[in-house]
Parts: sequence; structure tokens; C-alpha cells
Amino acid sequence: MHLATVAHAAGTSAAVLDGDVWRALPAADLSALLAAGTPVPAVRAQAGTVIDGAVPVLPLPAPRKVICCGLNYADHIRETGRELPTRPTLFAKYADTLTGPGADLVLPKGLDVDWEAELAVVVGATLRRADRPTALAAIAGYTVANDISVRDWQYRTLQWFQGKAWDASTPVGPVVVTPDELDPAEGVEVICRVNGEQVQRGSTRTLVFDAADLLAYISTFTVLRPGDLVLTGTPGGIGAAREPQRFLADGDVVETEIPGIGTLRNTVRFTA
Repeated sequence: MHLATVAHAAGTSAAVLDGDVWRALPAADLSALLAAGTPVPAVRAQAGTVIDGAVPVLPLPAPRKVICCGLNYADHIRETGRELPTRPTLFAKYADTLTGPGADLVLPKGLDVDWEAELAVVVGATLRRADRPTALAAIAGYTVANDISVRDWQYRTLQWFQGKAWDASTPVGPVVVTPDELDPAEGVEVICRVNGEQVQRGSTRTLVFDAADLLAYISTFTVLRPGDLVLTGTPGGIGAAREPQRFLADGDVVETEIPGIGTLRNTVRFTA
């Protein structure tokens, strides 16, 4: 299934794709639908009327937790000069770090802003100290994200948080695809383009820690709940690792694509 939060004339609604039309689900958005405990396999039976003029927006506007894994693709780890890790490198974002699939990325002038295309995992059941099979069964679906990073702030200290959690800087969407239609273990491509130029292309086959590994590991120290979001890391090709370094400029269009899910298109806007 393809699930989304869609905007329409009367507001927003959680929705399921039925052929080429969106049908309403009984919640204002996917965050509310999942938090209510709705089992994903039962969602289609709850589909209601066709939503006219539906436009997918940020699918998960209110996750309780947004947890990200850095250094999780072998090529990206090598381009940073590091060894392959034995445990995930994790950091957190807030819900207001997220923004929608077509939103402008508005940031102050003078920052070193970089791209990081990622596969994101949507949690569908409560996980606490879960083993791998339990974590795998709890995945509600997958979506596209770009962990837009402010590198000069990220590297001010050894902690990355201050470069990763700028308001409305992490686009997510446009839809959530359920595991019966997408299996990252088989290898899905994660692609980033800037102004039409491909700058990243990697396969989830090369993840050091896959989605189930990450959910199980994270749930050991903090509970994960339906609607939480876990970003799985970025492949090689970031601007900070280039010679010379390359960062985003005002007006640049960043496209983040995962075939089988969709494409985010976000324009960078620098303000005084």
C-alpha cells in the first residue's frame, strides 16, 4: 500500500492510494492514524470516500521520536576516512525539524548546507528491547528523507546535533510504502540530485545496519512507538567530502528519490 497525509480543500487527511485516487482514512494525518493503534494491514478496510484535489504533504507531522543513523553505508564511511562501525552511530531530531515533499528549505545566509539522501523507516508497533524478528515485523513502511546538514555548525563540537536539527530542514515523503511492496534487503536505490545533476546514488544492500537492526538496537535503550521515524543513513557523495567541498546555494533544487516510493523536490532559500 501507498499511504500519505494529503492536503485538500477542507484540511488534511490520512489517505490510502486506490488505483490513481486517494481515499480518506479516519484520521487527520498518518501520525494520528498510527498513534491510535491502527494495524497497517487493516488500513485498506477503513478506506472511505475519494479525496478530490489531494496533494501529499509531510506524511508524519507529529512523530514522538525521530532518530537518525550516521555512517551506515560502506562508501560513505570510507569517504569520511573512518573504519566500519561495530555499533550504530545515532543522533536525534525533533518533529519540527521535518518538512514536506515540496517545501522550500529556508535557512540563514552564510551556512555550509549539505545534502544527505536517506531511506526512512516508519515504526508501526510499540518496541521495547525487541529482537530482530520482532523489530522487522513492527515496520509500518518506508519513506524518503533528506538529512539536510549544516556542516559548519555540525563540526563546531564532537556532537553533531546542532548541525542536524534546524527547523523545517529535513524533507520527508511524499508517501509511505508498506513492506509488502518494498524490501530494502533486496536493494533499493537512494538517489540525490542537485539542479538535475546526480550527486548521490547508493543501494540499501550496502547498509551496515539495516532497518530491523536499527529498530532492535534503538529499542534497547528507548521505547519506539507507532509513528516514530528512523532515518537509516546516507550513501557516499556528500558535498563536504568532495575536493573542493561543495555546498548548496540559494535557489538550488534538491531532488531525493527512492524508486518505488517517490521523489522529494525542495528548493533552498537563504534569508538575511
